[in-house]
Amino acid sequence: MLYTSPLSSAQSHNHLPKRSAAQRAARFACGADIAAMRGFSEKTSDTISPMRGSSSFVRFQRYFSSSVGTKLLIGITGLLLFVYMILHLAGNALIFAGAGLFNEYSHKLISNPLIIPIEIGLALVFLLHIAKAVRMVMANQAARPVRYAKKVNAGHTSRKSFASSTMIGSGLIILVFVLVHIKQFKYGAYYQTISDSPIRDLYRTEIEVFRNPFWVLFYVIGTVVVGLHLRHGISSGFQSIGFDHPLYTRRLTIIGIVLAVIIGGGLGLIPVWVYLTH
Repeated sequence: MLYTSPLSSAQSHNHLPKRSAAQRAARFACGADIAAMRGFSEKTSDTISPMRGSSSFVRFQRYFSSSVGTKLLIGITGLLLFVYMILHLAGNALIFAGAGLFNEYSHKLISNPLIIPIEIGLALVFLLHIAKAVRMVMANQAARPVRYAKKVNAGHTSRKSFASSTMIGSGLIILVFVLVHIKQFKYGAYYQTISDSPIRDLYRTEIEVFRNPFWVLFYVIGTVVVGLHLRHGISSGFQSIGFDHPLYTRRLTIIGIVLAVIIGGGLGLIPVWVYLTH
């Protein structure tokens, strides 16, 4: 049997690298996230034991309250909103085909019995996306109470961009933009087509709104901000659900930029076209 003297043990201990305060804080935060994902209590003492009696819902709630789960939820809800934006652009692009086709599409959409539960689900996804994003920012600020004295770009190794740095700001602008958009078109002026079976003339409503140069400018700025938000949000959403690898991360970033330009530019083109042609 081998024995180690207390002196040699103390000397070897002194040679161990000392962790900085930031490293200790990161280690503690990582441990808290792992504990939350596994169903452990965050406020543990010497003995950590799983809550065996907790339900699956409680474990589900704890996981999505952790930083990892929060990022995952932001990614999933963001991608769902991205799919909606593609469909929204496709529907609104029918305005270029004329009043008849555009109003017929609008009528079939609003008369669909599934439209109300879809709108409620979409609203819940939108609010959850906002709530989780705000919570993540607040948690990051709480973890770093003292801001950096100077921010320096990491160069080609960094994924940071103007779009990623302004996600909260652009998100708040989009929130205001969406509320105004709903007020003007869903609950705005109501006209009916002149026919044997009259339906809502949403085409006329849209023409009247975009004859005003103020609203044209408002919508162009709003759609540019939407595109800016999507420029980072699309690739970030796919990375959050696991698509993060050197082989395709760069491709996802490029695809995200292209789709952001198409969606933002396409939506912004509609008010400009209406103003110039009507």
